[in-house]
Amino acid sequence: MENETRHVRDGAASLYFCGCRAPTRPGRGTPSGAAARPTRARRAPRGARTRGGPLPLGVFRILAPTRASTGYALYLAINAASVWGGVFPFLPTSLQSPTVTLWFFAAQMTAACVAFALTALGSYRLPGSPRAFWVRSAGLPYVLGWAALAAALLRPDEAVALAATGGALIGLGSAGFALLWQRLFAGRDAEAANRDLLAGTAWASAFYYALCLIPQPARALIVPAAVVPLFILAVLLNAREVPRDQPMFADQPRDNARVYRQVLRDHWRSALCVGTVGLSAGVMRAVAVADPEVGSLVNLLSMAGVLVITILIAWLWSAQTLSLSIVSGYQVVFPFLITSVLALPLLGDGYARWLAAVIYAVYSGALLLTVMQCAQTSRDRGVNPAFAYGYFGAIVFTLHGVGFLGGSLAGAVEAAGVAPRATVALVAAWALGLMHFVGSGGFSRALRRPEDPHDIELVALGPPHPASSSDADAAAEDAGTAPADGRTTGAADAGRPCPHACDEAAPIDRATLQAQRLRGRYRLSARETEVVELIARGHSVARIAETLVVTENTVRTHVKRIYAKLDVHKKQELVDLLESMAEG
Repeated sequence: MENETRHVRDGAASLYFCGCRAPTRPGRGTPSGAAARPTRARRAPRGARTRGGPLPLGVFRILAPTRASTGYALYLAINAASVWGGVFPFLPTSLQSPTVTLWFFAAQMTAACVAFALTALGSYRLPGSPRAFWVRSAGLPYVLGWAALAAALLRPDEAVALAATGGALIGLGSAGFALLWQRLFAGRDAEAANRDLLAGTAWASAFYYALCLIPQPARALIVPAAVVPLFILAVLLNAREVPRDQPMFADQPRDNARVYRQVLRDHWRSALCVGTVGLSAGVMRAVAVADPEVGSLVNLLSMAGVLVITILIAWLWSAQTLSLSIVSGYQVVFPFLITSVLALPLLGDGYARWLAAVIYAVYSGALLLTVMQCAQTSRDRGVNPAFAYGYFGAIVFTLHGVGFLGGSLAGAVEAAGVAPRATVALVAAWALGLMHFVGSGGFSRALRRPEDPHDIELVALGPPHPASSSDADAAAEDAGTAPADGRTTGAADAGRPCPHACDEAAPIDRATLQAQRLRGRYRLSARETEVVELIARGHSVARIAETLVVTENTVRTHVKRIYAKLDVHKKQELVDLLESMAEG
């Protein structure tokens, strides 16, 4: 109730519901009982306003380092020494035997996947507990894990036990920090968060190469003693600046179970697509990194590939508005992935190394999009960031771990006279093909697709019978139209976020056209455009929340951000601005 009242009082958003200007506080010299003089809300600085559409940011401005991006870059660079395929190049190659690597990676991925799954479940049952736990506890297991790896230098006879212990602790700490960074990016403005995310990913390559220049015996000591505390300090300092009264943090998931179920239905295909690429990357790296020297080379090539992908995304974003789909992206890279994997048994070791580096770079780019996707889901729907990323992480990293461990075992076993690399290639190709089928809609889409004029048609031989009203309604729904009486239901709307804003096949009417023009001129997000269109159609807050499958507090937050971007202060000003869009 307190959170509800705070949102209703909150600035511009309250104007949408009461139709008047926001209440102002008395000035410093105004008596407490005197009426405060109404003042117009402060306009944004000229350079920060979006009226007329600002010039796009250049690549160098997008990738400019900040405190948040620098801390995230250090985190990614350190993770490249442990999480990336079970290869820890900051330790001497003498300790990187197949047994040590296998135990390290198995313990690490098991701990990380369990942490992600428990965090997703805990954030739903006990919303405040995961954040409090990871803020207090993420750093300790991470530092202790690196200390265990450093201890392996002094106790080579116990290297396997120390590697397994260090792997479990590093996996637990890595998951905790990943969730803390996800919370930080989700709680910030979308543009600033995405810029820091891209910049941090790009600079991680530079930091990784810089760490590789340090003499190898000193790396295992410098990383836990100096570098890890730096990014821990960065994430804690930046987390303090995230407003904690946002709906995603104040939400009670069990009171909004419908929203969370919709998130699961909408994003399971995306999680499986990224996880399948991770499975293929894990299989390929298991084949390519059997030699520790080769493993270090693959890491270097992978970081270079991540840098190229990040710069490409930043360059495209600087030139135009990007709409990225993980499932569609998977379908685009699918022909390359399956062709290159099937060629593995025919080509030599050099090809395997390059292929492992390229596929892992693609996987890292998919992880970058995963962080963006989860953060946007939290902002748009008011979902707890720990739930969104924990759900994704449990699926993605489990499949990646299965790929690496399966590739390691398959590479050492020759079954039924089939060469190990042929077995690996067949398993990876099967997983890629199956996921392409599932990502394309699976059996449900293949068997329930709308009729096509070019299909083979066999008309029923029985006598004709009149169609019932329920059959007509079902046919109208399949055709994408409403029943004749124009009625709608909440269940039907739950599966489609907005009637027009995101459906290119829907007819474009006046309100949709005006909302799209407003989006292009004022740089609104897709979800903000949906809210504007629904407001223009006269929907109430409760109806907007039901249509978009979000909470009412999330709708109020969107309205507040829309008013700030458009520099309006009440609903009528928004309607007038929409009407002006009709003129072009």
